[in-house]
Amino acid sequence: MKKIKNRCYKNREMSWLQFNGRVLEEADDISVPLCERLSFLSIYQTNLDEFFMVRVGALTDQMHLSAESRDNKTHMTAGEQISAVLKQARLMGGEKDRVYASLMTSLEAEGVRLVNFSSLSHEEGKAIERYFDTEISPLLSSIVVGKKQPFPFLKNKEIYAVAVMESKNVKEKIGIIPCAPGLFSRLVPVGSKPGAFMLAEEIILHFLPKVFKNYKIYSKSLIRITRNADIDNEQIYDEDLDYLEQMEKVIKRRRKLAPVRMEYTRRLDGDVTEKLCGYMNLRQNGTFYSESPLDLSFFSDIRDILRNRESLFFKRRSPQKPAGADESRSILSQAAEKDILLMHPYESMHPVIRLLHEAAHDTSVVSIKMTLYRLARESKIVNALIDAAENGKQVDVLVELKARFDEENNIEWSRRLEEAGCHVIYGLDDLKVHSKLCLITRKTSEKIEYITHVGTGNYNENTAKLYTDLSLITANPLIGKDAALVFQSLSLGQTVTDSRCLLVAPNCLQNRIIEKIERQRRLALEGRPAYIGIKINSLTDKTIIDALIRASMAGVKIDMAVRGICCLQSKIPALTDNIRVISIVGRYLEHSRIYIFGLGGESEIYISSADFMTRNTLRRVEAAAPIYDKKIKKRICSAFALMLADNVKAREQEADGSYRRIPALTEPVNSQEIFYELAYAAAENRPSPYSSLMETALYNLTSPYADSGPFTEASAGQCPPQDNNTRPSENNPRFTGGGNTENIMQEEIIINETVPESDSCEKNGKKDSLYSGHIEKEKTNNNGSFPVPAVNESIRRKSGGLPPLSF
Repeated sequence: MKKIKNRCYKNREMSWLQFNGRVLEEADDISVPLCERLSFLSIYQTNLDEFFMVRVGALTDQMHLSAESRDNKTHMTAGEQISAVLKQARLMGGEKDRVYASLMTSLEAEGVRLVNFSSLSHEEGKAIERYFDTEISPLLSSIVVGKKQPFPFLKNKEIYAVAVMESKNVKEKIGIIPCAPGLFSRLVPVGSKPGAFMLAEEIILHFLPKVFKNYKIYSKSLIRITRNADIDNEQIYDEDLDYLEQMEKVIKRRRKLAPVRMEYTRRLDGDVTEKLCGYMNLRQNGTFYSESPLDLSFFSDIRDILRNRESLFFKRRSPQKPAGADESRSILSQAAEKDILLMHPYESMHPVIRLLHEAAHDTSVVSIKMTLYRLARESKIVNALIDAAENGKQVDVLVELKARFDEENNIEWSRRLEEAGCHVIYGLDDLKVHSKLCLITRKTSEKIEYITHVGTGNYNENTAKLYTDLSLITANPLIGKDAALVFQSLSLGQTVTDSRCLLVAPNCLQNRIIEKIERQRRLALEGRPAYIGIKINSLTDKTIIDALIRASMAGVKIDMAVRGICCLQSKIPALTDNIRVISIVGRYLEHSRIYIFGLGGESEIYISSADFMTRNTLRRVEAAAPIYDKKIKKRICSAFALMLADNVKAREQEADGSYRRIPALTEPVNSQEIFYELAYAAAENRPSPYSSLMETALYNLTSPYADSGPFTEASAGQCPPQDNNTRPSENNPRFTGGGNTENIMQEEIIINETVPESDSCEKNGKKDSLYSGHIEKEKTNNNGSFPVPAVNESIRRKSGGLPPLSF
């Protein structure tokens, strides 16, 4: 039995760092407007902060709890992963400093600059000193660490000025001053220099001798601590607390967890660094020197200063009225006639809000049921639900309080919903509810009707302007019945064990995905056209990765647009050479999830809330909705084809694991900008020059499947046939409870050696992973290895030869 080792897998932490490196590339890209480059560099820093808080925090815990536990793809221990992460993060820190310096040089050309004391005249220095004495010094709190004053608690991500000093009686002391964010402006104007500023923390650092008057300072620096945020709410479970109180306790405890990183801006003596690390119980390899400011949030103030210079910003865009929805008619009535697809941010979220408001006042509507994960601060969605409850509708809302870093906002909204008379459910004990699902039930004299909304993104009006997402409004009764089953199960604290149309995690999503991948694999082995197209944020689920590798070896053409983590290595000869992986990082955060199985007449297309991560497929409640409408199928495939043709913001994964920009051999294709131009054209009822580009991209993608016929659609109330031999059921336990597909194949080649291992270095079975700008915790089980079929090379050549996209 031939065994192929780890060449097909990438470590998830290193893959995430690669993604953040692509964000850094946008900050360094001179074709991006200057003020937008500032935003990308700030996003890079914020992303890295969360990565250390969650992922490095979890690995640090794992290293102490189970030092020999290894991830199931690269077989690295937690300690080995931390070492690799710190090494790469240090290299990227140097690149960040270079990009920052370049941006500051560009800002000087626009009349904005940060200055230091060496560049000030005597009069300017005196003016800054007076400002310090009158505006800053009275607000400072100084601490001298000693026998009577222990080392203070340093707040997460806040900046402190630290001084190493001595007095006549004491050889060495450490003085600390919080730089008090919010008490004074960080950008301090230098009066005689228009557009010149100093950072408040640099002023505080300079005038430390005025604060510690009786000491001689011989070393000083600004420092910033990043604390572990990987807290398990089950560890502090108290049966005497209700769930809201328990989550509030989680939030308070998170703020006090151990440091995992210290950044500093001045070179410190090794003994001083060792002493600081000792006080905080931090390893010295967790310290990072930075030549750029420790917090780049002041970039937003610089953007405001330059706001009137349009050339320094992206072209102003606003979501357009959707082509598939008539603003002059009721959304409820339109949904009853046909399915409606919305593409955000290009199309407005307003039809979804209208749908809820109409339901709140429609006399035939008896109930509204909805899952909420991340909400806007001023949520129109919640206001519509409150309106419905006050109008006597039955409103059931599941508010996921475990949405990391959004817990406080969700707690506040859940209280307001309860006060309005809504029935609020606070998630499930062991699973996050991440599905984006809304069910409106109407009762007429003739029958009960369902209107279902399924989305790939949150019910959040603010992020709907920044994230790319899809949402479907449909009156399909079987989708409605599946949605009703989901809500019924959630209300009982249970999960769906079977569904007819929707793919619903944790019990019937991963297994159904495997079925559909295997079907394409079988088609390829028969010499018939086979295709898989996937657009997701992250790919870590080894079960699905192994199924994709098997499909590639059988000759299935696989295109994947994976924005962030991708633990699958493409382009490896005889293994993954039929897989192409791209990542689009641009103006908008790619967030939609699309699954395509086959093209042409027998294609199956889904939009989903779930990435292909174990946390999504097995440890969350997720929902993927089938697309039945022929026009919508074509629209989604056209959009996917255009993304694959992107040669401006897309990077392609190479066989060595690196990502490279795709050379623009023909005209530039920026998919996000083209989608917006198409949305504007549709809203204005005019032709778009990009329509032919979309048609060409779709033709290039689908032409090998011309014999399969055009896109087909299911009739009203009809779901596509399922393979009853592989649907979860009591009679077929090998798929029940989350997709154990060990026995699905019995071929000869093994992808990976079977060793005792976990899906990732775990803490009591729990892990963290990136979610859409947030790095989230996940649980998983051991997945083992999968058999891979030997492939006849003639079959591979016959079924795998799709032409590349070209224009």
